[in-house]
Amino acid sequence: MMYRAGIIGTGGIAGMGILGMHDEEAIGQEKIRASHAGGYDETPGVELIAVADIDEESLHKFGEAWDIPSECRYEGHDAMLAAEDLDVVSVCTPSFLHRDHVVDAARSETDPDVIWCEKPIASAVSDAEAMIEACDDADAEFLVNHSFRFTDKLRRLHELIQEKDLLGDVHSVSSQFRMELLRNSTHLLDTLVYLLDARADRVSGYISGENEAVNSLDADRGVDDAAGGGYAFMDDGTFTTIDCTIPRDDSSMILSFVGSEGKLYMNNDDGEWRYWSLEDGEHVEEPLPGIEGAWTWEDDYESAFGNAASHVVELLDGEATNRSPGREAARSLEIIAGFYISHYTGGDVSIPLDQPLRDVTITSW
Repeated sequence: MMYRAGIIGTGGIAGMGILGMHDEEAIGQEKIRASHAGGYDETPGVELIAVADIDEESLHKFGEAWDIPSECRYEGHDAMLAAEDLDVVSVCTPSFLHRDHVVDAARSETDPDVIWCEKPIASAVSDAEAMIEACDDADAEFLVNHSFRFTDKLRRLHELIQEKDLLGDVHSVSSQFRMELLRNSTHLLDTLVYLLDARADRVSGYISGENEAVNSLDADRGVDDAAGGGYAFMDDGTFTTIDCTIPRDDSSMILSFVGSEGKLYMNNDDGEWRYWSLEDGEHVEEPLPGIEGAWTWEDDYESAFGNAASHVVELLDGEATNRSPGREAARSLEIIAGFYISHYTGGDVSIPLDQPLRDVTITSW
């Protein structure tokens, strides 16, 4: 059976390419592998057959690059959702539009079985909650594209920590990554909550206001999304520190875990993962069982989209459990929102957020 896919939004992550990540002359002209369209393109069993965008020029540029027939290019997502019979819908629009597009897809006549939404899940926690509820009501799998979850290495590491007790009781995690919190550091925060399988209980944050994306995206407007960080005390008792204030050129994604049975160092930019078991009070370095090398942007990030699209097919076949559900994606958004609320109120913030704090919106792209 060949499943049918449609994409809402024709920006970089949909398949056009992104300034700062791809050669400028390739953007909109070539098939970019690290994208939703790229994932569908390399995955047997699913075919991208339709696309929607309100920008007519971008819509047709995307359609030409990805061989979408002109009659299947829709000006506006409502038209596509009304006209096409789709099994999966990708939402690749700016984060502040995710709520409307996910909810509309879930409630639409096309009635998709899977909605694959780009990260971050939303700009406000209440938006994320509305998206989760709409997909639950429609009995649709809501899959959020935190791409690290779709790599074998991180899935194996999660298994080692959660099922094999690699670290024992995790006491502390220190982490750092590049600015901005929503656009970039949601990757770091989702990796943190995924490996710990925990939710923040209390956070305290600082927002610097610095933002590099205005230049790298050639953006024509400012947003709230910026560098920042703080601490998050997790509901499993782990104390975590998070520093996402570093410029892109200087940054590495680093997480260091200390537990009762060992410690772990992860550097995803330089491709270095190291593990030490605790034996008779001494840390002894050992290889990570079942993992060769480390996660890298060049290899693992590129393959994550094809892996995610393959997972979409598994979900459609009823042969898998959702690896990146909306409820878990909301955990990283809660921390980010908590940082902003903490910064502007000067106090700690408890999670889950009380109303009206769940409505606090952080504008981004």
